[in-house]
Amino acid sequence: MQTPVRAIRLLSRSLCSTATTTATRSQKLERIADELLNLNKLERHDYSILFRFKLGLNKYGPAISGLDSSGSASAGGGSAATDAKTAEKTAFDIKLEKFDAAAKIKIIKEVRTFTDLGLKEAKELVEKAPIVLKKGITKEEANPIVEKLKELGATVVLE
Repeated sequence: MQTPVRAIRLLSRSLCSTATTTATRSQKLERIADELLNLNKLERHDYSILFRFKLGLNKYGPAISGLDSSGSASAGGGSAATDAKTAEKTAFDIKLEKFDAAAKIKIIKEVRTFTDLGLKEAKELVEKAPIVLKKGITKEEANPIVEKLKELGATVVLE
């Protein structure tokens, strides 16, 4: 544990030696680094999952951990786990539950507009319903897509 702590402190000190505009940034980074160093093991684990989620690195499921948060969580660590779970709800997944067969072509075209898929890939994706069409987007981005798909005859859920 000492090596990452030392690396963070060295990094924050090297950032502090730049101009005054970066001085406020480095103070902010210094504060963040200090807060991260003060987290307990369970809070660090929850933070790492949340950070990966925010960066979009959660494409392959949750991180594997040796911790069992339900059995070994302390009183302080349990509240951190619930805080992380509520913070994660800023990103949503659009899930296509089912669709009207008559509107299949329109739905495929709409799926192509908000994904970077070709016609064949979009068709295969739609035919696999129920399936998640898009992961980790904000509610503001998801609502127009959901509304458009519902207008076309699809049953769509935000998860």
